[in-house]
Amino acid sequence: MAHGVQVHRAWGLVRGSRQGSQLPAPLPTAVWNFPRTKEHHLPLQIGEMVHILQASEGKGDPRVHPSVGSCTLPAAGARTPRLADRESVEESTPMVQEITTTLREWATIWKQLYVVRRMMQELMEQRSQLLSGTLPKDQLLRLRKEVTGKMDYGNKILALDLVVRDEDENILDPDRTSVISLFQAHRRAAQTLTQRIQEETSPQQTAPGRGTHGAASPSHNLYLCVRNFVCHIGEEAQLFMALYDPGEHENYVIRWASTGVPQDIELLNNLKAVFTDLGSTDLKRERLFLVCQIIRVGRMDLRDSHSRKLSTGLRRPFGISVMDITDITKGTCDSDEDKQHFIPDQREKVFSPNCAFSRVAADGDFLHNMIRKVVEGKDINHKGQGLWVSLKMLWGDLSQVRKDHPHLVDRSTAVARKLGYPEVIMPGDVRNDIYLTLVQGEFDKGNKKTQKNVEVTVCVCDEAGNVMQNVIHAGAGDSPTSHYRSVVYYQQRHQRWMETLKIAVPIEDVHRTHLRFTFRHRSSSDSKDRSERIFSIAFVRLMRPDGTTLRDGEHDLVLYKGDSKKLEDASTYLSLPSERNVSEPKLLSGSSFRVSGATPGLAVSTRDSFQISTLVCSTKLTQNVNLLGLLKWRSKPSLLCGNLQKLMNVDGGEVIKFLQDTLDALFSIMMEHSETDVYDALVFDALVFIVGLVADRKFQHFNTVLEAYIRQHFSATLAYKKLLSVLTQYMEQAGRGEPCESLPRTFKALEYIFKFIVPPLPQSHYVACMAAILSQMDKEHYSTYIQAFPSRPELMDFLMETFILFKDLIGKTVYPGDWMVMNMVQNREFLRAINHFAATLTEMFLHNSDFELQLWNNYFHLAVAFLTQDSLQLENFSPAKRNSILAKYGDMRATIGASIRDMWYSLGQRKIEFIPGMVGPILEMTLVPELELRKSTIPIFFDMMLCENYSCPGGRSTAELAVQWDPWAPLFPSLLSCCQSHPELAKPGEDFVRLVSELLERLLDYRAVMNDENKTYSMSCTVNLLNFYKEIDRQAMYIRYLYKLKDLHISYENYTEGAYTLLLHARLLTWSEESNAAPVPGPHSLQLHTQRQLKEALYNQIIEYFDQGKMWEEAIHICKELAEQYESHLFDYEMLSDILQREAKFYEKILKVLRPSPDYFAVGYYGQGFPTFLRNKVFIYRGKEYERREDFEMRLLSPFPNAEKLKSTSPPGQDITDSPGQYIQCFTVQPAEEAKVRLRGRSIPEQITNFYKSNHVQRFSYSRPFKRGPNDPDNEFANMWIERTTFRTAYPLPGILRWFVVTSTETIIISPLENAIETMMKTNEKIMSEINRHQNDPSLPINPLSMLLNGIVDPAVMGGFAKYEKAFFQEPYMQEHPEDAGNIEKLKDLIAWQVPGAASPWQGQLPPSVRCPSPCQGAPRVPVVPQIPLLAEGIRIHGQKVTEDLRPFHERMEQCFEQLRAKVESQYGAREMVSARGWAWGWHGWGGQLPPPPPGLARLRVAAGQPVQVWGSREQLAEATAGAGTG
Repeated sequence: MAHGVQVHRAWGLVRGSRQGSQLPAPLPTAVWNFPRTKEHHLPLQIGEMVHILQASEGKGDPRVHPSVGSCTLPAAGARTPRLADRESVEESTPMVQEITTTLREWATIWKQLYVVRRMMQELMEQRSQLLSGTLPKDQLLRLRKEVTGKMDYGNKILALDLVVRDEDENILDPDRTSVISLFQAHRRAAQTLTQRIQEETSPQQTAPGRGTHGAASPSHNLYLCVRNFVCHIGEEAQLFMALYDPGEHENYVIRWASTGVPQDIELLNNLKAVFTDLGSTDLKRERLFLVCQIIRVGRMDLRDSHSRKLSTGLRRPFGISVMDITDITKGTCDSDEDKQHFIPDQREKVFSPNCAFSRVAADGDFLHNMIRKVVEGKDINHKGQGLWVSLKMLWGDLSQVRKDHPHLVDRSTAVARKLGYPEVIMPGDVRNDIYLTLVQGEFDKGNKKTQKNVEVTVCVCDEAGNVMQNVIHAGAGDSPTSHYRSVVYYQQRHQRWMETLKIAVPIEDVHRTHLRFTFRHRSSSDSKDRSERIFSIAFVRLMRPDGTTLRDGEHDLVLYKGDSKKLEDASTYLSLPSERNVSEPKLLSGSSFRVSGATPGLAVSTRDSFQISTLVCSTKLTQNVNLLGLLKWRSKPSLLCGNLQKLMNVDGGEVIKFLQDTLDALFSIMMEHSETDVYDALVFDALVFIVGLVADRKFQHFNTVLEAYIRQHFSATLAYKKLLSVLTQYMEQAGRGEPCESLPRTFKALEYIFKFIVPPLPQSHYVACMAAILSQMDKEHYSTYIQAFPSRPELMDFLMETFILFKDLIGKTVYPGDWMVMNMVQNREFLRAINHFAATLTEMFLHNSDFELQLWNNYFHLAVAFLTQDSLQLENFSPAKRNSILAKYGDMRATIGASIRDMWYSLGQRKIEFIPGMVGPILEMTLVPELELRKSTIPIFFDMMLCENYSCPGGRSTAELAVQWDPWAPLFPSLLSCCQSHPELAKPGEDFVRLVSELLERLLDYRAVMNDENKTYSMSCTVNLLNFYKEIDRQAMYIRYLYKLKDLHISYENYTEGAYTLLLHARLLTWSEESNAAPVPGPHSLQLHTQRQLKEALYNQIIEYFDQGKMWEEAIHICKELAEQYESHLFDYEMLSDILQREAKFYEKILKVLRPSPDYFAVGYYGQGFPTFLRNKVFIYRGKEYERREDFEMRLLSPFPNAEKLKSTSPPGQDITDSPGQYIQCFTVQPAEEAKVRLRGRSIPEQITNFYKSNHVQRFSYSRPFKRGPNDPDNEFANMWIERTTFRTAYPLPGILRWFVVTSTETIIISPLENAIETMMKTNEKIMSEINRHQNDPSLPINPLSMLLNGIVDPAVMGGFAKYEKAFFQEPYMQEHPEDAGNIEKLKDLIAWQVPGAASPWQGQLPPSVRCPSPCQGAPRVPVVPQIPLLAEGIRIHGQKVTEDLRPFHERMEQCFEQLRAKVESQYGAREMVSARGWAWGWHGWGGQLPPPPPGLARLRVAAGQPVQVWGSREQLAEATAGAGTG
């Protein structure tokens, strides 16, 4: 029988046309996977081909998809067999067999990764060449090397196991190779592969001079792309862009041509920079700005005409452009490289809160002052020009950023580094930058009439005065120069530049270089400018006489004047002081004077001053003389002891910056003095000092640096001898009772001291040596070794330490994960050793007084750890790897499992001592999915239950046992069969299995979602667990999961739910001095000894959470309970005062703080693809404040990216609920709770009533309109039916979750007439609500009231009442529906009540002249006066508040209202609304329930002596007040 199979042409799986019975050629390869979604679909995986074996016309259904063709295949389907399924030819060589096995293993992986297809094709071709047997020996050897290289490389990039080979490329046989040789072969192979991969990937992924540790660095970066710059300058410009507030980054420099494009035209559309090394402290700053300083290059004054020849090339200040980027750097708004931000101009008094541009208003405005003014939002003029930029935050160090964002950060992207060190300096990060800032200067005008236009020129010179070429960088993105010229400010005595540049001098030249500053007056006239000469000079050396670099901070330099030629002669000034002596500030205050010893003609310019600031960012040049002495210890070895001692006094930050060099120096000292121990203790103490620094919270980021140093750079492998010697010396000294100050510090640093003693690579080498020794030992060796121990305690210590060591090594897996052979060899030798030591246990440590419980316990834990280690779980491996392991080593789990079983049964009566401690480990062993192993270990559980039952008649409760037996699933049928053979355990066994099954179901659900990023479903599973523990009365576990749930809620800012969760714990406590029964998580739990203390602390925390969640009504309830305790039980009036004040604040917040009502959503999870706790269930969700349904749905769907959203709101059919997929249904529902009894019929502010409408709700409704009967296009009300579904949740919302499952639903149908009545009643309520709101708060905007009133009174808007009249008040409808007569009258009454009679001049207020005696002395008579209700009152309020431009609209609305009222009174009669306002008096007054009010109006319950106001008709009011004691 043939089945029609559809094949999509878009995949290239159908080619050519069928003619008669001719079969098509083989089809092309599928380029992506096609899953089987229908019964007769043919599933295809990438790389597979389809051959049509039989074709027939007319089969299938091509209508299913327009691009789907049809063909007929045999019933079983016909596919090209996969590589792994093909029959292999006779394999003649091991190499060919290896290729075949490798290709089979790759075939299951490459379809998902699609990375080794080319290599697979090449291997198949080379396999054919090997099989041909025609290659000469030399070519065969080359081919074998090429083949093995491909296979090893492919295995590495596919994360498969490493294969080790001999020199002839043959796989090493572990049975014929020593363990050490095997280890060395693994290490060589791993290094070769790592080097090859680095060579192939480094050009794309690694930045020069940087490591590959980017992911570990806590570094952030800001990517900047300048899209355009519009500024009408007319001259060349320089743009200096930097981050402002930190002020700690290099500038990004753009040189802009006068033509309006970059000077380097290749940079057009490619102006990119990245500001690196932003630390967490930078991102925490209150505000952060992107600042662009604009400097024009040209004439002195733009207004100068070209009639005379002007000097050019002057750098003149032009303007500032600033953008607030705080939201971008903090992540509070999206950063997108495609989004363009315009930094607009600032004109007059308009200021954008995020961006601004300003021109220099006058030449006296320094650029740094402009930055401050713009940042502070001061009024600065501008000219309508701006800057377009794109910004994006990037995470990781520079190499990581280049790897993750190659389209943004490439070789052409400028890198603006931080002016300072990043938070973490990894080993290998070499940097040698000196940052110079021209701060300020003050220059006397001398013999000139006006102040000088000073230009400072900076250069770097050697000792001979030669200028070093191209070592000055104005900023990132700019070419280095030999001279830097400052901005020129026009005729200013005091000049403040604040220009920062980078000096990049090679490390070896720093000691002989200095900075030279020359000063020159610049004239606007070219001829005068040419005649100007240098009038002053200053300098400073980069290295101090003691060998340290120039200190950071400001430097007040001495200015020298004299002959211009001598000023530039280094031999003239280098012997003179470069900085002013701070201790003698008045020395230079007089006139010019000569410096003693100076060259004739060179004098100090005392009327002028000049300040710079420097910052050294170098990992090689230190500013600390003590640290320098240690780093260069070889130059003065006689001072070595003192330098080692002085290291303890060096600032920690300085040591951390030079961490690698300092550690290298310490270990070099130790190793180069290996013949003596003179320096050992000093080096050891210095090492402890450095480790202590890293442990300091201030430098905690450098933990990873120290780890990286040990792992990658530490090479003094013999240092362990000296470190151990000093450590032993300190321990012995303390043991003798002698003082040892270094010992406490040593203990704190012990972890890293041992890592230096046994670093990772040597550790694996030592383990390999140990495995090699074990491999040489046989049974006699073990026996001899055991007998060699002189005493039983020493033997017990040896076994104890060996078990712990083996377990630690198994858990650590000291070898890389792909060293499968080494792991298996180690496991084989460990297993032999464990079994030999197990025999020693049963012989020497089992019987009577010889029994050692802890030793046996260690054995069982070791054996279980061995059995459950990842490297032995064969079912997780590919078939090829699994078969290879079984063939060479067997299944070691079965061997150790049998040993565990035998050792357990050998315990005899002592088994009870291991219950329940061993329940968890043994159960973990049973979880291994190996059937035979499970069958042999399940009886151990039964034996445990039997021991428990016999040792404690009646046994512990099955619930307690279930909890002791941890959250994992054994094979219960086997356990049940064991229990049923013993009548005493049959019933307890069944109960136990049932309880554990329930617990496991919940715990497995919890485990499935606990690691999800979205913790929504973790909360549900946590609630399921805590409910289970509550049912079985496990209070400690119940409380534990309560706090897990609370922590989840608080992390998501679900404060209300967190409060309700804590309230569950608080309700378990009493107001007593009893001690707490269950442990309480949290830092303060130890201080809360009694239940009263804990309950009070919980209540205060709950109040705080309710306050944060704006659930002040709930907080008030807790406050009242606390107040009762303080007032009546503790008599603590101070605490009573505090709690009453908090309670008063909550009442105030209820009335004054805006509190939006939450939206509720019904969500259905349909399909078998969902977890059991969601599958085919409906939940009601409580949305967050202002959360739109679209946002809620996006949040809902994020954990289920493959789920399909159902468009219908009707319950889905069985085809959806039983399908294997995931379908989510979501729609908004409305709370359907009745108003609280105490709030009914009372005039209460809506701030109070709104809370109860949307909280403490357990019933929710969804109304779905549908049409029934003939369709009337002119009147949709006539056949508009409503299907209303009411959902009831398991618990009211809000509660301990933001959602609860729906437990029941009820659906009713509402007729069009009933719908009209409901609509009218809601409209009346809306009108009354708006009227009350405007009466209570006259400042409210009028727009909502306008829309509401106009929609009712203007027939052109909503159709008015005419729609209802046409639909329901016509004679044909009344004859057809006589049962609706009552409802029709009710609807008429509602219409009539909405449009009542005329207004009263008193407008509802009590006339002052009313004074009527009453039966009760002092109580005034209640008057009855006309009142403007509903629409009339609403229109009156609208008329009072309407603006003049909306006056015509209001008059039109009044006109419509008058027409509407006339029509209603003529058709339905007049309903005059009156008001009764006054006081009920007498105990026989209005103490009962009033008669029913008019439809849509509320009834009242009034107590005697209480002021009341009642709305109703005159007749109803008279009836209501009859006998009430009022007039």
